[in-house]
Amino acid sequence: MNSVFRIKAIVFKELRQLSRDRITFGMVVMIPLIQLLLFGFAINTDVRNIPVAVVDQSQSVLGRVVTESVKATQVVEVKQRLATVAQAEAAIGAGRVRAALVLPSDLNQRAAQGRQLGQWLVDGSDTMVSSAILQFQFMPIAEMASFSGVKEKTFEVALFYNPSRRSAVNIVPGLLGVILTMTMILFTSAAIVRERERGNLELLITTPVHSLELMVAKIIPYIFIGLVQVAIILGLGVTVFGVPINGEVSQILWGTLLFIAASLTLGLVISTIATTQLQAMQMTVFVLLPSILLSGFMFPYEAMPNAAQWIAEVLPATHFMRIIRGVVLRGSDLIAMWQDALWLAGFTVIGLAVASTRFKKSLD
Repeated sequence: MNSVFRIKAIVFKELRQLSRDRITFGMVVMIPLIQLLLFGFAINTDVRNIPVAVVDQSQSVLGRVVTESVKATQVVEVKQRLATVAQAEAAIGAGRVRAALVLPSDLNQRAAQGRQLGQWLVDGSDTMVSSAILQFQFMPIAEMASFSGVKEKTFEVALFYNPSRRSAVNIVPGLLGVILTMTMILFTSAAIVRERERGNLELLITTPVHSLELMVAKIIPYIFIGLVQVAIILGLGVTVFGVPINGEVSQILWGTLLFIAASLTLGLVISTIATTQLQAMQMTVFVLLPSILLSGFMFPYEAMPNAAQWIAEVLPATHFMRIIRGVVLRGSDLIAMWQDALWLAGFTVIGLAVASTRFKKSLD
């Protein structure tokens, strides 16, 4: 009986201690809640609203009918109307659209002869997006009943960057973003907390080191660790999985540095909020889940609801996923993806400011 009372006393003690630890108690509720919402609403393998461009060289009624028929499927969303195929290819390479529908000038003649009406130019680096566009090959168009002939295909499809549709081509660059997110945030999320638990915080307070200088010094060593991880992942990706690197190495380097800096500053902000390393670990997991699930690594960004896309736009992993896949697979550069690069740079500056400010408050 005494043993039961002792166990009961310890149980009440643990529950009381847990209730006082607001961050841990909040994570107990928020982690399963966020997981449920992400998997239930944001994660969708049924691809919809893929941004595409239309190059209608026929400028005919039939061209408008075909375009509206394609839009009616809700699989794609026409974002741009371009004049030439070269402009469409440039838009795909820059990541502004994922595919382009090209309708030739002899569209009416093709329809009368039962030939293919046009061609889809597709960013094949994402296999889920390319699979959705491939469904248009045999798309029936009711308005075409008045034309004679039998077509084997309604459209031809040309897959760029990954014509064999190998999943490794899309996954390996994405893994770069996932692994860097996990390691960089994890390393720095406990940086300030670790100093506090080891009793070194008082020593840092007495030194003439400014808060901003401390934050910068904390992240610099991990930048080199991140670059080593990049070399390992891309090296194995090329040699083992045959992933092509179509962009310049310098563009990969600068894009990766921007992302590493943004991830490290996010970890520092977490470190200034958490009071123990356990709390820092819990908050890191809380950030990692949406970073992996909403960044476009596993599921197409376009298939997510608007609310999930808004959250994804705040996370550095989303912007880096676009940059690294754009540079590695499409041969793009940071100038073409300046909005994502600017967001990562701005996130780093704001993150350092917030972390240094919160550290000053902790000194008080």
